[in-house]
This record gives sequence, C-alpha cells and structure tokens, in this order.
Amino acid sequence: MHRRRLLQTAALALCPPACEQKHRAPLPFTALADLTAMIQSEQTTSPLLVEHFLERIAQIDRSGPRVNSILELNPDAKTIAASCKPGLLHGLPILIKDNIETADAMQTTAGSLALRDHKPKRDAALVTRLRDAGAVILGKTNLSEWANIRSPNSTSGWSARGSLTRNPHRLTHSASGSSSGSAAAVAAGLAPAAIGTETNGSIVSPASACGIVGFKPSVGLIIGAGIIPITHHQDTAGPMSLTVRDAALLMKVLCNDFSAELPHDSLKGARLGVLREQSGKHPQVLALFEATLQKLRNAGAIIVDSVELPNAREAGALAWKAMLIELRTDLNAYLEQRGGDVHSLAELIAFNEQHRDTEMPHFGQEFFEQAEMLGAPEIIAAGQQARQLAKKLAGPEGIDAALKAHNLDALICPTNDPAGVIDLKNGDEDVRVASTPAAVAGYPHLTVPMGFVDGLPVGFSFIGTANDDARILALGHAFEQLTQARRSPAFIAE
Repeated sequence: MHRRRLLQTAALALCPPACEQKHRAPLPFTALADLTAMIQSEQTTSPLLVEHFLERIAQIDRSGPRVNSILELNPDAKTIAASCKPGLLHGLPILIKDNIETADAMQTTAGSLALRDHKPKRDAALVTRLRDAGAVILGKTNLSEWANIRSPNSTSGWSARGSLTRNPHRLTHSASGSSSGSAAAVAAGLAPAAIGTETNGSIVSPASACGIVGFKPSVGLIIGAGIIPITHHQDTAGPMSLTVRDAALLMKVLCNDFSAELPHDSLKGARLGVLREQSGKHPQVLALFEATLQKLRNAGAIIVDSVELPNAREAGALAWKAMLIELRTDLNAYLEQRGGDVHSLAELIAFNEQHRDTEMPHFGQEFFEQAEMLGAPEIIAAGQQARQLAKKLAGPEGIDAALKAHNLDALICPTNDPAGVIDLKNGDEDVRVASTPAAVAGYPHLTVPMGFVDGLPVGFSFIGTANDDARILALGHAFEQLTQARRSPAFIAE
C-alpha cells in the first residue's frame, strides 16, 4: 500500500493545487473501461494518466523489480496526451509490441539490431486505428527477438535490442513469448493494455504465464499490414489486457464492424467441450481445472468431457513444415520494401553472424538458416500444399468437427502449465501451452486467468470456430466475473 500511495502522490504533484481535488491518478490496475469513465467525468486527464504510467515504468520496469518489459518509450506521449483525438480510446495509454510499425520517433525492430535506425515510412494499419480512436501510444514492448522464430534454443523474452523481460509474479521465471513485454507490462500495471501478435501461442502463452487476458482473434479480422511477418497464414495482432471487456473494446477499435455483447449469464446453458489431450499432466494444474469446471457447472454451463480433437498432431506438423518456407517468402518481401541494413533473410543471417557477440550471445539462428535453404520452386509448391492441408485438418476437420459432433459453443482446457525458470544458457523449458490447433486453423483463442500454482499464473482457454470471436469473448467475460482469478504480481525475486 505504501508504493500505491507514493505513486498517487507523485502523480498528483504534477497538477497545480487548484486541480488536486478534481483530478487524480488512478489506482494501479484500473481497466480501460474505468479509465474512460474517469476521463469523461473529469476525475482524471490523459496527461495525468501518461505521467502516472511513466512513473510506474520508472519505478518498476527501469528500477526496483526491473521487469524490463518496455523496450522504448514514446518521447511525444505527453504532447499527444495533451491534444488527443476524441474516440473510444480517448486519452488512454496503450503499449504495442516492437514488431508493429510506427512512423514516429520510435523504432520498429522486432528486437533485432539489424533494423535499428531504419524507421518505417508509415504506421501499421492497426496503429492508425488506435490513433484515430484517441489512444496514446505510450511505447514499444520488448519481445522474443523476431517473434521467437530464430532458434529452437531461444529464451523467451530476450532480444538483442531489449535484453530479457521477466515474469512480474516471479522474476526468476519466464514471461513466455513472444509477446513477453506486452504481457509483463500489463500484468505489472505499467499500462492498462497492450497489443501483441501471435503466430502460434505468442499472445495466449505470455498472457496466461503473466496472469492477464490475451485474445488471439480469427486471422484476418485485424489488418496485418505493417506487422513484421512470420507467415500471413497464421500471423495476427491481438489485445492483451486486464479484463475481457477491455479486450472486446480494443477489438472494436482494431476491426471493422466488430461488436461483442458481454452478458454476465453467457455461461448458462453454454455447451463447453473439454480437450483432455490438450490439458497436460501437471497435477496441480489439473486439480485447479477440475475445481474451475465445477464452478462452470454451478453457473449453468454444460460440460462435455473428453472431447477428441481430430487430426491435431498431423495439422501441427504440416503447418510447421509450411511455416519455415513461408517465413523466407514473407520476410524477404517485408525486408525488401522496408530497406535498411538488410534486404533479405540471407542478408539478415549474414548480419547476425557479423554481430555474433551482441546478436547471438545465448542462442543461434538455426531456424533462419533452415528457412533460407527452402527457396526452390518445388519446395515452395510443397509448402503450399502442406499449408492447405494443415488448415483443412485443423479447422473444418479438426475444431469444427469437434464442435459439431457434440453441438458445442466452445472448446476449453487449461492454457498453460506454470512458467519455467529462466535459463539463458539452455533456453526455454519445455512447458505445455495449448495453442497450436487454433493457431493453425486461424480460429479465435481467448485465455483468461484461472488461478495460481506455486505462485505462478495459469490461464483458462476458450477456443471457437472461425469468426466466432464475439461469442468467445462473451463466454470469457462471464467466466471472468465468476472466477475473479486475476491478482496483482508480487515481484518475487527468488
């Protein structure tokens, strides 16, 4: 409580005495919807909010616990806050992942030194929508470099440009990735929300590991222009927030013609299919999951147990085969138009070798090297066939088949097992995350805090069919109201 009072006092000190009684800084972990109400009722202002979060960043991210989630702050944030546009996000500070382009004073590097000092010429499409809605882009978050597609031995949350992001609940443990900084910053109360990206697990995994809401929408709902790519078949941006309501608000801003009703009784009568094969074997996670299933039953949900997800392994294997081929094609196209020190994957590989001491002190670039070998026309054709089959097996013959067979509204499982200990020498522990089926299908996947195991957060997943995003958010909102499982981090250092 002492830190909270100190932050409020510091923020209020920025106002002249005449406005002390009228304007105040919010308590940490105030949701976007509540901040909007505070601004509208003139209890606070956008400049005061920006000062408040900058102060928290200085005390928690840059010093103190040193979560190290934010790679770069927007030097114009205060100026923008003083004259931001009216809109759904009027005056609200938002963080965005450093693989999303901004044409401003900040850089966009995917955490790599190779893209440093060669700024994009325009904002990503989603950044334009955020600005048009009145948001203040507060800064760029750190990430697993190149969205964790460089090496099988990588450490999530590490980049050459941003160093290592830590889990705010236990600083010795992984924040997961690749949207590590986005998740850790929101969990630590450094911003009310952030935008991450996912190809396979990069939103839902760090969100669940850090104990916040993460939503990977149906691929294509959010325009992908201006996001540094891995594969356009799976890449998507998505909201990372304190509440499902805030995720729905951000979706309304980021997408055309999107709306989601969030009734509190959405679970009543909902048919939810348990994916046991995706739930892992961690005894404490499974015990927490069973207790949560009983809460859902008590709320009127119909739990259909042990639902089989057909073709899941085959779809995942085919998608991985296609992904490295697509990485080379999509990244070459991006780097060619971006300009700078590297214009192709081959030049990027060479750059990393030339800067091995700073770019590869902990792990290599094996995936990059594999992808560079996959440029022959017959290989590309085989990749296209693999991708088409993967999407079919994961979507219509996978998730859709399971939903239809049991007349289900959504599929459910624990999102993750507790995050592993950070080990820069050996890379990430093999921690279970349920992400691949929805990622390969391009279908919506929402994770909501479910509880804690050994002081580390565990999430609860809702997975639906294509473009059923609004229903998935509604189920998640009702779940959140029922469980109230999110809690502030303790920043434990041992």
